[in-house]
Amino acid sequence: MSAPPPTHQPRAIRVLQPLRRPRGRARTAMLAALATAHLLLAACGAGQIAETAVKDPSIQGVNLASDNGEYAVRGLLLPFPGVDGYRASANAPLYAVIYNDSKRPVTVTVTTQDARDIVIVGAEPPLPPAGETPPATRPASPPGSRGPAASPTPTATTSGPPAMSTPRPARFDLPPLSFVRFNEQTGRHFQLLGLNEALRSGQNAMVTFDFGNGQQVSGPAPVAAPLTPVAPPPPIIRPGGAESQQENGQGG
Repeated sequence: MSAPPPTHQPRAIRVLQPLRRPRGRARTAMLAALATAHLLLAACGAGQIAETAVKDPSIQGVNLASDNGEYAVRGLLLPFPGVDGYRASANAPLYAVIYNDSKRPVTVTVTTQDARDIVIVGAEPPLPPAGETPPATRPASPPGSRGPAASPTPTATTSGPPAMSTPRPARFDLPPLSFVRFNEQTGRHFQLLGLNEALRSGQNAMVTFDFGNGQQVSGPAPVAAPLTPVAPPPPIIRPGGAESQQENGQGG
């Protein structure tokens, strides 16, 4: 007998339902959301001021710090001399802000290997000598006593420009938790005497600040680049907790 013919099973037919369109309110809300997003994206680039247009000019100069973090030099630089730069054997001003964040007075000595010598020029810095009490704080003699008469103390005049002095060695005392500025704002600065070679914008002169006790800070003092507008002087960074700190260690 021959085998019966195979039977075919009917296949299930899948009926696709038509996509439902959003109803009136839902469709209106969707269109409004799309329109709002489009307007927000368009406003991001229209009529806006670039961040660089209102950015303050960068602070020029090099910032250095000692290994123990107690001493620092900020804004170390040679001001822009012009397109011709500094000639070999010429003098060059040097700007810097020196910090003593320790609790001990230090004597700072500044040297350089790229010039014949380095000195301080300009107004005398009002730094009290190490170990000496400023005249204004010395105790007065008791009433009626016949102690020795106080020697006259030179007083600064209240009018006219700051007292100028002849160039003096780049060595000064710095009280604890204090700083001193050497730049055009204070009327005093360091001066490199007799540069070993010509320096132009972008080149450096090596300078070393010796704080004593084996703590030295050395680094390149770059020749500043011309900026428009002129870069501001470096900000004063006060050590934490030293709210009474004033420049040169004097109270305000």
